[in-house]
Amino acid sequence: MNNFNIVEALSQIAREKNVDRDLVVQTLADALISAAKKRYGNTDNFEADIDPVSGQMEVIAHKTVVEEIQEPSQEIELDDALAIDDEAQLGGVVVEKLDLADFGRNAIQTAKQILIQRVREAEREKIHDEFSGRTGQIEAGTVQQISRGDIILNLGRAEAAIPLKEQIRRERYRQGDTVRGLIYEILKSTRGPQVLLSRTHPDFLRKLFSIEVPEISEGIVEIHGVAREPGERAKIAVSSSDERVDPVGACVGVKGARVQTIVRELGGERIDIVSWSDEPEVFIARAISPANVTRVIVDRRRHHASILVEEDQLSLAIGKAGQNSKLAAQLTGWGLDIITEQEYQERRVKITQSEEAFRRLSGVSELIALSLATSGFSSIKEISESTVDLLKTVPGLEEEEKILALKQTASEYLEKNNGEVEEEVEGEVEEEVEEALNSSAEQNSVADPPPQNSEPNNIFEIDDGKPLDVDENTVADSSPAAEAAENTIVEANEENESAPEAQPDAVSDQDQI
Repeated sequence: MNNFNIVEALSQIAREKNVDRDLVVQTLADALISAAKKRYGNTDNFEADIDPVSGQMEVIAHKTVVEEIQEPSQEIELDDALAIDDEAQLGGVVVEKLDLADFGRNAIQTAKQILIQRVREAEREKIHDEFSGRTGQIEAGTVQQISRGDIILNLGRAEAAIPLKEQIRRERYRQGDTVRGLIYEILKSTRGPQVLLSRTHPDFLRKLFSIEVPEISEGIVEIHGVAREPGERAKIAVSSSDERVDPVGACVGVKGARVQTIVRELGGERIDIVSWSDEPEVFIARAISPANVTRVIVDRRRHHASILVEEDQLSLAIGKAGQNSKLAAQLTGWGLDIITEQEYQERRVKITQSEEAFRRLSGVSELIALSLATSGFSSIKEISESTVDLLKTVPGLEEEEKILALKQTASEYLEKNNGEVEEEVEGEVEEEVEEALNSSAEQNSVADPPPQNSEPNNIFEIDDGKPLDVDENTVADSSPAAEAAENTIVEANEENESAPEAQPDAVSDQDQI
């Protein structure tokens, strides 16, 4: 092979493997040194030099001038040294050029194997770095095979896999199909880097919307949250920085074209698109769509909200197997409790009764009594029998000394009164509940009923490319019906005058379920 062919061969390797040409040249030099060591001995006195322009290669050995040779690979006699350098002298060092033809077939084969191995390692490292920088992006590949449930894809220069747990249920693929997924991890293996893709990750849905909705990629519409039951249902919250752009409408597209493209990609996964709000009450009410919400009562201290709905809306709000409420909780980041107005009134009266009982204990402040009641304690007997660790969960009772004193007080009270007062308090609960419900019914009979939304909800599925026709009022957009629903969202201390007197500011949220 002449020098020109060597240069071309190096350039071709660099192009095919997508690695730096200088790296290929250096790798060849290292391979030649390894070949020299195999031929002449494993010493460190060899050097290889390759001109990347001309392709000229040479391997040299630094040898010490001696009278009698003991190590042929490192020493040279004076007469031979003078033939190389006429100024050579004993004890000095001369540079001897080695003839590549003398390396032998085995040494050259070793050099070739080293070159191939090093270039392959460099290629794998480059591919790994390239895909590592693309984590969180969508990649498409061709199905090569199905191995133990995992889908193996060909990405061109790399191999990808969609593990079984990252696949959407009921989806089936054949060899040659094109599949998209979100890059979430890059693994190193003996076969090279393996790119792991996911079709179930919430960010996969987020990225699909970024691709299909130009307003999102342009920064006009922002995605605030995504919650998914892959292949079944998803909720996404969006807002717009431009009041002229409706964020929900932008995501839906003309006649639902944009969202339907995403629905088809996800195998028919239903998508609820809701308008985000920085007011928790409003956002939570919208997130529980398509159910019609009566009120949302938030407890900011516990980051928990109670959603009040009519009896006929309860199953719709909870959803099949709790799916709707679960997705709403994931989307909002709040703990959610969906109850009817009657259940809420019953809980409220029980808390009031428990609080009154606790306030009869000596040394128990109104604050502690309210904290105990809202934390789920319903009787003095329950306090006396509770563990210290359980009582530590009550706000204001973090100190063990205070808890032990409370338990002692409760026990003494029970011994003194023999539970008579608690029985009296419990007997009043049913009467209080009945009065509260009657009062609520009277108020509802006077007030105008909430307007029903004549427009369909923002829930999309693959069947006909159109929003589902749901009769219930939606609060997932900025329609008049949604605004009417928002107007029904109030704080607990505004909802009826029969509630206990206001407590100190530090526990203003604790009287809310």
